[in-house]
Amino acid sequence: MVTISAKPKLVTVFGGSGFVGRHLVQALARRGYRVRVACRRPELANYLQPLGSMGQIQPIQANLRYRWSVDRAVEGADHVINLVGILAESGHQRFDAVQHLGARAVAEAARAAGAPLTQVSAIGADINSPSSYARTKALGEAAVREIVPEAVIFRSSIVFGPEDKFFNRFAAMARISPVLPLLGGGSNRLQPVYVGDVAEAYARAVDGDVEGGRIYELGGPEVLTFRECMEEMLRIINRRRMFVSVPWPVARLQAKVLGMLPNPPLTPDQVKLLQIDNVVSQAAEEEKRTLNGLGIGAHSIDAIVPSYLWTYRPAGQFTKPQH
Repeated sequence: MVTISAKPKLVTVFGGSGFVGRHLVQALARRGYRVRVACRRPELANYLQPLGSMGQIQPIQANLRYRWSVDRAVEGADHVINLVGILAESGHQRFDAVQHLGARAVAEAARAAGAPLTQVSAIGADINSPSSYARTKALGEAAVREIVPEAVIFRSSIVFGPEDKFFNRFAAMARISPVLPLLGGGSNRLQPVYVGDVAEAYARAVDGDVEGGRIYELGGPEVLTFRECMEEMLRIINRRRMFVSVPWPVARLQAKVLGMLPNPPLTPDQVKLLQIDNVVSQAAEEEKRTLNGLGIGAHSIDAIVPSYLWTYRPAGQFTKPQH
C-alpha cells in the first residue's frame, strides 16, 4: 500500500518581504513549510522565491489597513506570523493603523481561520511610553492577547545582520564623515541581536516548540551603550572617527527638521525611543523567556558583523574576512 504524505503546512507571514522577513522565510522554507508572503507590494517579494523549491514561497498582496486582504492572506493557513511594523509614519502608514489596529486585524483573521498566531513586537513596548512607536506596539500586543490569548509574542532589541539599517547606516556615514553624532552622549543601552537567531526563534514557534500565551524578549549576548556599538563598528571597519555628543534638546530640534524629509534619517519619535534602554528585562531572563531559554545560542556582534561590514574598510583593506 502506498502512503501519501501530508501536504506541508502553510504559514502566512505578514511583512515577510522585509529584512527580518527574508531570513524567516528562508528558515521556514528549509523546514519544508509552504510560505505565503503577505505584503503591500508582492512584486518586491519575488526575490524570495529562489529561497525555496518551486511554488513553496508565494507572495500575495495584503495591507493591514484593508481587512478583506488580511482575511484572504490568512485563508487556509496553518500558522500566521505578523512582522509588520514601521519606524516612521508616512502617508496612510500611521503607527496606530499599522501596529495597533493592524495587529488586531491579523489576530481576528487568525482566530477566524483557527490558525495559531505569532506576533512580533519590540523591546520597549509600553502603553505609557511617550513614543508613539512603543505605545502602539504595546496596544498591538494587548489586542492580540485579548483576541488570541494563546498567541506567542516576541519582542526584540536592535536586530543586526546583512542589509540591516543599524551598523550599515553608521558604517556608511563613517566612510564619508570625519565625525559621528552621539545623541544624548550615546549612553543609552542596547542588546543587538542577530537576525538569524531571531528568525530561528520565530520558526520554532511555528514548529510548536515555543509555549504560547507568553511574551519573549530577544537580545544578543552583549549589552552595549550606543557609543560602544559605534566603537565596535569603527574597530571592525578599521576607521577612526571623532564622536560629537548631541544634547537631547538639540537632537529634538534636529529631528523636527529631518522628520519632514521623505525618508527621514531621524524623527522626533525616534529621539524619544533612543532615550530609553533597549535591553532584555530581568524578569524575562529569570523566567527564561529569552533566546537562551529557547535553547538558541545567540551570536555575538564580532562573529557576524565583520562578514558584511568589510566593504566599508579603507582602500587597501578591502578583503572579506574568513569565518
